[in-house]
Amino acid sequence: MSIESKPPVGTDLRAEIDRLRRDRNAVILAHYYQKPELQDLADYVGDSLELSRKAAETDAEVIAFCGVKFMAETAKILSPDKIVVLPDMDAGCSLEDSCPPEQFRAFREAHPDHIALTYINCSTEVKALSDVIVTSSSAETILSQIPPEQKIIFGPDRHLGGYLNRKFGREMLLWPGVCIVHEAFSERELLKLKAQHPGAPVAAHPECPPHIVEHADLVGSTSAILQYARTFTGDTLIVATEPHIIHQMEKALPEKRFIGAPGADGNCNCNICPYMALNTLEKLYTALRDLQPRIEIEEGLRLRARRSLDRMLEMASGTIGMGDLGRV
Repeated sequence: MSIESKPPVGTDLRAEIDRLRRDRNAVILAHYYQKPELQDLADYVGDSLELSRKAAETDAEVIAFCGVKFMAETAKILSPDKIVVLPDMDAGCSLEDSCPPEQFRAFREAHPDHIALTYINCSTEVKALSDVIVTSSSAETILSQIPPEQKIIFGPDRHLGGYLNRKFGREMLLWPGVCIVHEAFSERELLKLKAQHPGAPVAAHPECPPHIVEHADLVGSTSAILQYARTFTGDTLIVATEPHIIHQMEKALPEKRFIGAPGADGNCNCNICPYMALNTLEKLYTALRDLQPRIEIEEGLRLRARRSLDRMLEMASGTIGMGDLGRV
């Protein structure tokens, strides 16, 4: 009997997702950039690495990752014995797309005296070619442990790498990738918004270009931005990252106002990630029902990628010294 690709008309998707979650012994993860309806039914909402680590700690047999492909792959790297499904396998990432593995390999080979400090927004293959993975929340801690004389390749996000270079006085060699969402913010429109809301601070993700970051009162990861939302003085915050994160802010702090930083014409939806938007309740339902699309990673590749992730976790917690860091 063939399996329908869509649920029958009239299906109560939320009820069916809850049933399948129980039947499959599944945990549902949703990134902060997912639609509110996906965030609201998830077992855990967070950033990509935080979600993968939480899923690894559960006794779930299935991980349904509402995010993008590199995030689901990270979950599989950390939980090889679990089934990992992604509602839409076309949910990619402009940063991952900007850094094809063979080009990154050639880049590394052209700079043999450099180590590769690589942002987690990359493919499993690029992780396997890297020495240490970083997240936006761990990058500063890890970079501070690497001696100034050590030459570094940083990719794929040139804006995050440039921010770190400026803050630490480094000269890391930057891969020229960008996030299409954070690249879309307009300085002109941001200044207009600040003028309309005098005194309102700006919280920006370091994936934003310098002309946005320089106007920010807080530059940090999604988790850092959420923490700032809880602690800033005042009643209005301008948020320069993917605007679906505002859902969590409004749930936690309904008395405050959160405004997404504008795109080029002041009111476009260009600051919404088109890849994250591919995931829907309907696709989550069918992914849990069929256990497809499924993330599969060859074991040798997984182990090589796991090595760079483990180094990140160790360096972020201070349990490994720079002397233990050798090139892959």
